[in-house]
Amino acid sequence: MTVSRSIYLRYILVGLTGITLAVAILAHSHRSAGLATPKSRKPVPPLTLTLLDGQTWKLSDHRGQVVAINYWASWCVPCWEETPILMHVSHDFGAQGFTVVGVAMDERDSNEVPVGVSRFLETLHVSYPVALIRPMSQVGYGMDGLPTTLLIDRSGRLARTYVGAVREKGFRLDVELLLKEPGD
Repeated sequence: MTVSRSIYLRYILVGLTGITLAVAILAHSHRSAGLATPKSRKPVPPLTLTLLDGQTWKLSDHRGQVVAINYWASWCVPCWEETPILMHVSHDFGAQGFTVVGVAMDERDSNEVPVGVSRFLETLHVSYPVALIRPMSQVGYGMDGLPTTLLIDRSGRLARTYVGAVREKGFRLDVELLLKEPGD
């Protein structure tokens, strides 16, 4: 009876080890599954934005950094929830080469900053640069929803698109992984 019990315990131990290994592999692959592989990433076209303070923000000026471009609107509830996450991650990884720029998608028919945008920025104390889309812009028509965040690697290629509010843990991990990659 001792031999069969010993064999039985070995099978259980081998099975548990296998399950543990499988879970670890799945957890690791799940963590980075959202990022496109470096070889499959496409370059982001040139992008120039006019910031609220009138300055110009160019994607090309941020080559060598990991960049998040966050499209949001003041009426978008998930945008209110997501913005503090973007600020935290920006604060934590800014010194390592991570930057965020926001693009307010609120419709407007003049060059004035919409009241909702001003209220959003003041209430949340947004710490990164923010641009407005141009009046009558068609940019929003190509998006699946708001917020939409583009995560761009150090080489200026699109690594991931998030539609809907980012989750801090996964977003933070994606940024960390991209910061570890070499640029060109």
